[in-house]
Amino acid sequence: MDTPTAPVRARIERVREVLRAERVDALLVPSSDPHLSEYLPERWQARQWLSGFTGSMGTLVVTTRHAALFADSRYWVQAEAELAGSGIELVKFTSANPPAHFAWLAEHVPAGGSVAVDGDVLGLAAAQALEDALAAHDIRLHTDRDLVAAAWDDRPALPAAPVHAHLPPHATVPRTAKLATLRTAMAEAGASHHFVSTVDDVAWITNLRGADVPYNPVFLAHLLVDAERAVLFVGAGKIDAALAATLAADGIELAPYAAAGEALATLPAGARLLLDPRRVTYGLRAHVPDRVRVIEALNPSTREKSRKTAAEAAHIRTTMIEDGVAMCEFYAWFEQALGRERITELTVDERLSAARARRPGFVGLSFPTIAGFAANGAMPHYRATDAAHAEIAGDGLLLIDSGGQYLGGTTDITRVWPIGSVSAAMKRDYTLVLKGTLALSRARFPRGTPGPMLDALARAPLWAEGIDFGHGTGHGVGYFLNVHEGPQSISKAVVEPAMAMEPGMVTSIEPGVYRAGQWGVRIENLVLNVPASTPEGDGFAEMLEFETLTLCPIDTRCIVGGLLREDERAWLNAYHATVRERLAPRLAGDARAWLEARTAAI
Repeated sequence: MDTPTAPVRARIERVREVLRAERVDALLVPSSDPHLSEYLPERWQARQWLSGFTGSMGTLVVTTRHAALFADSRYWVQAEAELAGSGIELVKFTSANPPAHFAWLAEHVPAGGSVAVDGDVLGLAAAQALEDALAAHDIRLHTDRDLVAAAWDDRPALPAAPVHAHLPPHATVPRTAKLATLRTAMAEAGASHHFVSTVDDVAWITNLRGADVPYNPVFLAHLLVDAERAVLFVGAGKIDAALAATLAADGIELAPYAAAGEALATLPAGARLLLDPRRVTYGLRAHVPDRVRVIEALNPSTREKSRKTAAEAAHIRTTMIEDGVAMCEFYAWFEQALGRERITELTVDERLSAARARRPGFVGLSFPTIAGFAANGAMPHYRATDAAHAEIAGDGLLLIDSGGQYLGGTTDITRVWPIGSVSAAMKRDYTLVLKGTLALSRARFPRGTPGPMLDALARAPLWAEGIDFGHGTGHGVGYFLNVHEGPQSISKAVVEPAMAMEPGMVTSIEPGVYRAGQWGVRIENLVLNVPASTPEGDGFAEMLEFETLTLCPIDTRCIVGGLLREDERAWLNAYHATVRERLAPRLAGDARAWLEARTAAI
């Protein structure tokens, strides 16, 4: 029978043939590539190709008799729909510590059996944890074979998009200065060499950008740095002669992309190699010979790039004005057109993206636009498609989560708008989420406070009503780089020293409520960590607070006035006054009138 999941069933059976031929009991397919990226080039979208599940995160396991996909609550509704009829079991989990597939493998693979995973796309820390978990059940782990390749005959080639320089004034720190800072950090860690694999770290250090993956302006490359030189391992032809000469003058040599492993294998005796176990793959680590001492620590660049300079912060503020102007123009059109012409979730994506594209410095979207009306808004990572989307008509809530990549920064914003008549329950959820956004936005905290310690501030108004949400409250955001970056995280994650909140970090604040099959609410702004003046003055901890960067009205029509305190109302009115002050001079006509109406004080 020809069904939408028929190709998936055929591919799973082909993988099972490979498993039998290789005498392996199970294949683990993570959502990953050789750089442990969030957004993957087509060549490494093996989990999606094999399962049909299009969510950005998830782990697939296939045995000769069973198949299971492991996903967290952000993807449950989506995964159930996409896996239906595939023969793949959806395993839901709420905590990734330890990963849910550990126990599943122990149950479905016999003692003395084996599990295969491509070590070139498995993180070093993840591989170590998996190996230990399997060994406890007498199960061997094979990381030296890519069994997917044997079943994927028409696998896409490596991306070939050109690499270009990120130039001043938007590139505010020269690559030579970044390399000098990196070498200082290497020396402090006792390292003679440092290997960097994460593509956003490589792009940040080198002041280069690319288009090898969707939505993030990065390119596939590795970087090996020692005290005298830096070698960039990148695909042939991706960097032209003029840029290569500029890089050479700045102390960066080029080498073939595939030569990174060999470079690690030939490091000299006595070398001390700094590696980040969460940001390098097991396969690459396997090339390092025993004669080299390995120092495992956070990539220094990960911490450095999270702390935006004053000049970068200024560019981000300008970018937020451009992004805010685009949204005002879109929403003014939307409210006028609603009920007069047919508008779907796809229309929202098309028109909002077009509004951004007209702004100076715009390069592309920072992630796929999420426009979810009514029940679709209850799926945090929903994406409308030609085959499945809703018309925006009738009564309900419309959730729009969108963002752009600009030369001067990366944006990410979520707003919710009432369509037709909305119920008292919808308004209550909306107001509770708004209270969570306001509570965290107004926080003051000592410098160095781990991000997870702030998470409860946004959840408290929801917890008081017995409500919670399954995703993190906030993620770091790059500077014309990845829309999701670390090391900070405002979430329920286990606290680590690297999560300390420091001046210059840009983070999202985005609590939510999701009523499966009914509606979803999420209100998201980006904020900047800035010094806070305190009445006590000197002698106490250095304090930080959040400067709200995002400039777009928060709809007030869904607010239950009795649930907002006076101080919360005052913050919202002050925010709207700032939005109006910064955006109004750039707007005219319908867009300005819309801005004035939506920022009126309450």
